[in-house]
Amino acid sequence: MGNVIHAEPAELVAVIRLRRGVVGECRRVSHLVPLPAEGPIPEQLIAVCGEIILPAHAEVLNGIGGMPCEACLGRQSRRQHQALR
Repeated sequence: MGNVIHAEPAELVAVIRLRRGVVGECRRVSHLVPLPAEGPIPEQLIAVCGEIILPAHAEVLNGIGGMPCEACLGRQSRRQHQALR
């Protein structure tokens, strides 16, 4: 018999960056943004790093593209590690 993998509900996390023209190119990093599983998109999105992003100023990416937000990556890694405990 092989290993049995049990699927657990996971948090929905989107990869979002600010649109061109909203900020300069050096600030257009890919943020990790937790989204609610149900209901409408909030008026303000809060990235894992704490950055507040207005949905009208954001674009959703298919994956991490360009420069990732280092603070989001570090904090998401810690969040996942703590969730496994």
